[in-house]
Amino acid sequence: MLTAVTPDSEHHLFKLPSQADTSPRMTIFCDLDGPIVDVSDRYYATYQHGLADTQAVYLDRGINLNLQILSKQQFWQMKQNRVPDTEIATSSGLSGPEIHVFLGCVSRIVNQPDLLHLDRIQPGVQWAIALLHSRGVRLVLVTLRPKDQAVQILQNYGLARLFTCICGTQMPDAAYHNYAALKTELLAEVAEEFESSLGSAWMIGDTEADILAGQALGIPTIAVTCGIRSSQQLQQYQPNFILNDLMIAVHHLLGSRPQVRSYNEQQLR
Repeated sequence: MLTAVTPDSEHHLFKLPSQADTSPRMTIFCDLDGPIVDVSDRYYATYQHGLADTQAVYLDRGINLNLQILSKQQFWQMKQNRVPDTEIATSSGLSGPEIHVFLGCVSRIVNQPDLLHLDRIQPGVQWAIALLHSRGVRLVLVTLRPKDQAVQILQNYGLARLFTCICGTQMPDAAYHNYAALKTELLAEVAEEFESSLGSAWMIGDTEADILAGQALGIPTIAVTCGIRSSQQLQQYQPNFILNDLMIAVHHLLGSRPQVRSYNEQQLR
């Protein structure tokens, strides 16, 4: 399940974590979706396709559904505030068994390869990761996405070689459902590999699963608001810091501040 990445590996071949550099230094455990990758377009497209597929199912039965399709802004705001998918379906004009059909459609298509191209790297991420690497920070990816997907998207942007280790799952829908217990298990597994060489360590993520995983292992957490949770939602779990994005988090950890007025950070404790 664990894969280490070395910068000199031809064609980005991977080694086991035990072969990675074990000198004590700062280690950042980072989630993929949210801090690094913007998945909002894919999730909204999944929602749209789910409604279309549900409509098709009922048209085959001679029933025309009166759908009320949410705008992307409406949809994403609901996702950031943890509005259940059942309520999103209701707000879209579905009811009763129609909702269950819709939820089934979404689960089937959310991680399909033909939608993954909609994912985009977050602004400033390539610069932030390169800066961490240049400062000798050990960067470890801990994601609920399938590991091969994580490796592929990082390779697409030339970032895979900058990660010491990439840890993912074999469950295609784990990231969509955001299983906190599984995230904790993954973080514990990868942290154990570096336990004897951890300097200062941080967990960076955009959901309660990331915060709870870090807290369970005694690792301080930074929550970013550029992902699928609002600041108000993240505050409930009391991360050490709530920041706008990965670039701001990197500046914070390295002891510098970018000169960008629109960024805002909030220290919770």
